[in-house]
Amino acid sequence: MRILLADDHDLVRETLAAFLLAEGFAEVRAVGDLTSALDELSGLTQFDLVLLDYQMPGMNGLDGMLKAQDLVRGAGRKTRVAIISGNTNRELAESALAAGAAGFVPKTLASRAMVAAVQAMASGEVFAPLSLLMQDTPVAEILASLTKREVDVLKGICEGKSNKEIARDLDLQEVTVKLHVKTLSRKLGAKNRTHAAMIARDSGMT
Repeated sequence: MRILLADDHDLVRETLAAFLLAEGFAEVRAVGDLTSALDELSGLTQFDLVLLDYQMPGMNGLDGMLKAQDLVRGAGRKTRVAIISGNTNRELAESALAAGAAGFVPKTLASRAMVAAVQAMASGEVFAPLSLLMQDTPVAEILASLTKREVDVLKGICEGKSNKEIARDLDLQEVTVKLHVKTLSRKLGAKNRTHAAMIARDSGMT
């Protein structure tokens, strides 16, 4: 996967780029402002995902993201555009997603969750921490409402196990595990098992 990262904070940009490269991404190109990001998108390299810092020069709110999206669409590419931000609030996240962002990623996200989020967005999923979008219902309360068996299945998902492997470990039928995955995903508001794992990790469950 090829990632384009745009952030005007040198330390944040360099640290995140180095971390993603270390996690196996094929290429992570890092720039310091929107103009440079748009120049990169106009080049020959086709990126899978663009991460734009919400508060860097040239962004003007979500206008910068919209410019990047228009450029990508105009070139007939499938590159997805997401927002990263140190300013984390529900209204901003919802506005970004409503405008077509591939995700809204707080810079405070734990490293494992950050990698999972980038992988998910680059693969076509939409990401935003449940704790940010569901401020009226704390994630801890939702996790506490899961049954013991649902928690066991969720832990298996977080460990990267397949339904078949989880079924074997818990001495259950695979169809039963599938039912638990569906139920706990609905409770967590997760789009799929990967999203459910990210919610659990972001909440400190693993």
